[in-house]
Amino acid sequence: MKEEDQELFDQLKKLDTEQRNPNTGKIDVADSLEIARLINAEDKKVANEVEKKLPQIARAIDLVKQAFDKGGRLIYAGAGTSGRLGILDAAECPPTFGSDPEQVIGLIAGGEEAVFEAQEGAEDYEENGRKALVDINVKSTDIVCGLAASGRTPYVHGALKAAREEGCHTIFVTTVPGSQISLDVDVLIDVPVGPEVIMGSTRMKSATAQKMVLNMITTGANIRRGKVYENVMVDLQLSNQKLHERSKRIIMMFTDLDYKETEKLLHSADGHVKTALVMALGGLNKKKAEKKLEDHNGFIRKALEEGKM
Repeated sequence: MKEEDQELFDQLKKLDTEQRNPNTGKIDVADSLEIARLINAEDKKVANEVEKKLPQIARAIDLVKQAFDKGGRLIYAGAGTSGRLGILDAAECPPTFGSDPEQVIGLIAGGEEAVFEAQEGAEDYEENGRKALVDINVKSTDIVCGLAASGRTPYVHGALKAAREEGCHTIFVTTVPGSQISLDVDVLIDVPVGPEVIMGSTRMKSATAQKMVLNMITTGANIRRGKVYENVMVDLQLSNQKLHERSKRIIMMFTDLDYKETEKLLHSADGHVKTALVMALGGLNKKKAEKKLEDHNGFIRKALEEGKM
């Protein structure tokens, strides 16, 4: 056995994600209902562990918001399931928040092919993570978030180290205890969910925990940038028929307009829901509504409250 193989073997042996779960030792002879019950019982533990890391998640939200304000990007870097989760979160931001598709980027070890089919060995080299950042021309205004359930993925470590050298802020999301992490980052979000239902299957609790954290980070950053009015997303892109109809429903929820009036208003606002709402609620024309939003960094509530002060 090579020395590096022995070292990796010893690392894996200590990781929480590589331990056997004492609660599921007989899952191989369980019936379907018992399998579902066992998985559900373990999944229930995830939210409680995420709750313990809310201060760190809040710090990550602040840093991402600051990066966006400066024109920077949020760049996820991961391998396997973790990498796919980063790509999923990046893909969902534009239709949800009307953001530029280049504002949140997901990088995965092995490239696009790895999204659909595992690319064995691609995650094993730090230089691959470094090269991925070079390929997208990483800047100091960007923020890089590494995703690794095990906390040890070389591809992710390489990306985070390169980001630090470039002067970027860094976040690391993992599902092993922080005591098992030696990487230097600005925000460590360690959510130790414990052994998986099936040993080493980090597509389960570990993936759920990471998905919850990423949802909080990008949703929180976009809320803080005025993308939400009350608790409704109002900066959506009208990229399909469903979103066209949702936008009309949103406007009708906040106004006394009927369907046809809403359709006409939305058209006059060039399909921009926030502008349409300020026009309707503030009694303004398109130009003045746009100016109000610009003066208040896109926050509808602040734009509307100005005239009441």
